[in-house]
Amino acid sequence: MKRREFLAAAGGTLAAGAFGSSFAAASRAIPRLGLQLFTVPILLEKDLEEGLRQIAKYGYKELELYGPYPFSVPAAHESWRAVLPMLKFTQSGYFGRTAKEFRALMDRNGLSSPSMHIDLGTLKERLDQTAEAAHILGQRHIGISNLPPDRRKTLDDYRRAADEFNEIGQRMSRHGLKFLYHNHGYGLKPVNGVVPMRLLIERIDPKVVSLEMDIYWTIAGGADPVEMLETYAGRYRLVHLKNMKQLVHFEGDGSNADEWVKLFPYMANAGDGVLDIPRIVKTARRTGVKNFHVEFDQAADPIGTLKANADYLLRL
Repeated sequence: MKRREFLAAAGGTLAAGAFGSSFAAASRAIPRLGLQLFTVPILLEKDLEEGLRQIAKYGYKELELYGPYPFSVPAAHESWRAVLPMLKFTQSGYFGRTAKEFRALMDRNGLSSPSMHIDLGTLKERLDQTAEAAHILGQRHIGISNLPPDRRKTLDDYRRAADEFNEIGQRMSRHGLKFLYHNHGYGLKPVNGVVPMRLLIERIDPKVVSLEMDIYWTIAGGADPVEMLETYAGRYRLVHLKNMKQLVHFEGDGSNADEWVKLFPYMANAGDGVLDIPRIVKTARRTGVKNFHVEFDQAADPIGTLKANADYLLRL
């Protein structure tokens, strides 16, 4: 059946343009492309309203936010101030707006936010405030971008972390939320014959804890994203997408920020590197991933990065 005949047979109550748009979105490998805002902080700090308009203009539909936020514990703000000298921007959270104001700006641009990164201390000490803000933004997954180094030195540390995630996740479930853990590439090499990340995954409760995979850091840590997604089908619900200019791995086990920074120069837009992005995305969709976010840490060319990644990923 030709497309015109199909549209006619569908009933005539929907405009062909609207139907065609929704049909195209449903048939894409990534129906709703997202963006981790740490990709374009300078753009947003300069002009938040225009920055969000640009994000929407290039086809992004979802945003993942990073902290600290106005309600974050003092320690989170202190840690943020400590790293500011290394950054070219200062703002985070809602970029000087309230949660309600930020939500209004998202609505105006047809954007939603399924998730946010936050610190462990705020989740433990200010969960009610965190949940209130999450519901204003419409977020479902709230969690951490990495486990603090002093909490992942031994296998027992990973066991304790899993138990802590489960406990926080149980508390969050009462607010209709799920705890989110984004692994930054450490814990993927065996320790005494055991891979810490696999130990943690097998110990956490999937009913209250979801995983977010960054494919770049997963490969840097020595693991295969496709194998991890297939082995732990249904556990990963979100994915960060970026590519590698050439295949690189951590010099050690990826346990410290110095190792991460050394690999920043090898980051590439989704369509420009050596990784098989279509295969990874296809596997992710098949194994239960619901949200895909472009993340290119502090992109030097924000607009170029937005456009290049959307042009490639929305054509898969």
